Amino acid sequence: MQNVLSEKSICNKRELILFSIGFIVLVRLISIGAFGLMPQDAYYQFYGEHLALSYFDHPPMIAYILRIFTSLLGRFSFVIKFADSLVTAFSFYFFWRLSDRFLDAEDAKKSVLLFLSTLMFTILSLVSTPDVPLVLFWIISLINLHSALFLEKKLCWLSAGLFMGLAFDSKYTAVLLPGGLGLFLLISNKFRSYLYSKHFFGMLTVFLITISPVIIWNVQHDFASLRFQSQSRMQSIERTNFDIFNFLGFIGHQAAVLIPILFFVLIYFLARESGKFLQRKLSFTQENIFLLSFFIPGFAVFFLLSFFYWVKLNWTMPAYITGIIWVSRFFNQRQLIWQVLLSFLIHIALAIEIFFYPFHVDSDDTWIGWKELSDQVRIRQQQNPGSFVFSADDYKTSAMLHYYLNEPVYSQNIIGKPALQFDYVGTDLKSLTGKNALFIDSDPDFLDNEDDKPPKELTQYFDHVEKLDPIWIMRNGTPVRKFSVFSCFDYHPPHG
Repeated sequence: MQNVLSEKSICNKRELILFSIGFIVLVRLISIGAFGLMPQDAYYQFYGEHLALSYFDHPPMIAYILRIFTSLLGRFSFVIKFADSLVTAFSFYFFWRLSDRFLDAEDAKKSVLLFLSTLMFTILSLVSTPDVPLVLFWIISLINLHSALFLEKKLCWLSAGLFMGLAFDSKYTAVLLPGGLGLFLLISNKFRSYLYSKHFFGMLTVFLITISPVIIWNVQHDFASLRFQSQSRMQSIERTNFDIFNFLGFIGHQAAVLIPILFFVLIYFLARESGKFLQRKLSFTQENIFLLSFFIPGFAVFFLLSFFYWVKLNWTMPAYITGIIWVSRFFNQRQLIWQVLLSFLIHIALAIEIFFYPFHVDSDDTWIGWKELSDQVRIRQQQNPGSFVFSADDYKTSAMLHYYLNEPVYSQNIIGKPALQFDYVGTDLKSLTGKNALFIDSDPDFLDNEDDKPPKELTQYFDHVEKLDPIWIMRNGTPVRKFSVFSCFDYHPPHG
């Protein structure tokens, strides 16, 4: 009788987990249509409208994906979200295939459930970023490396080089893939000889050929992208002192991305097993060393960096692929249930925020108000015929207005500031000489409706600037976003 009750309890727990996961997946599917365009979506769509070998901020893969989908299915926000979701669905499939190579059937199921429960998976499904193709090609690279090493399939060295190259063509952090492989081969007595093999050098050759478009673009543009992603960030780090709040922010972000149960269980078992290894009470298998070689370096680099620099929540995402697979065998059913239930509650909150927007987001990283803003800007254009439109908040407002207005919208290069990819699309600022403009200035943390003063830079490049009525975005009679608007007369472009 007790055994029957125990089996019934296990079945009920499994049903609870599957129901929760089903709900989480449903929220993601519904959100494809309901979740509005984000600035990142519009910006990388802007990439895709200006096809190039590479781009200033990132390599080109996300641009190519969005260009293919919008060319085939139309220039709609749903199509952009669908592209992200479909690519992430392939990532899920190949994650399952990768897990199956390292875990028995039961633990592989746990790893799949853990991966599905994360906010990482949700973000990849709903927001266009270079991480969307990066994670897909990262996983496929690991599958091919496993086949090359553990199954001795020689041709897989070449396909591993190809997919590692495609991962690099997605985002520069993919350099951690050959780095992780090199670390694994150095540590492993069994596989160390591959470091000097023709297979390894063949893989590197294919990798270099695959990333050549990114290298060519950088050579053509004085290594602008590589310098932006390395030199400029290093200079920022050098100017920053130790900051415990950056570190706490990193821990908070990473716990949110994985869901806290998974994150802290992963950290606990990593510390415990590493301690045993250092005390010579434990030896890792070759499979475990492989998994950890692609998790620990990526996580450790950003963990240490977080004491001095604000680390973005998505930078560590690829490292968690093998981290989740490695820790899955340590997860018991109770921990798995709490992970999935907490994820269930978080996704309920996410659905409420998407559909009803009860909590104001004090940031331009939001889906709220952009279409309404564009409609109001179009009215202002009609009232100020011949005026071009620009903004000066890196890329967000300019990219969103460009998408919805479907016409050239300029960025802060108009007032002599670096403007990311807007500097590299062949814009001839001199052709705007003497024209009038509408300057749209987002005010995400507005406090009241007081008069705004125009930015000082405007008066350097325009003969006269007048403040117009701001654009307010309302929800249920309450203002949720504010955009200041300035009419600028007789433009004088920067010299040079």
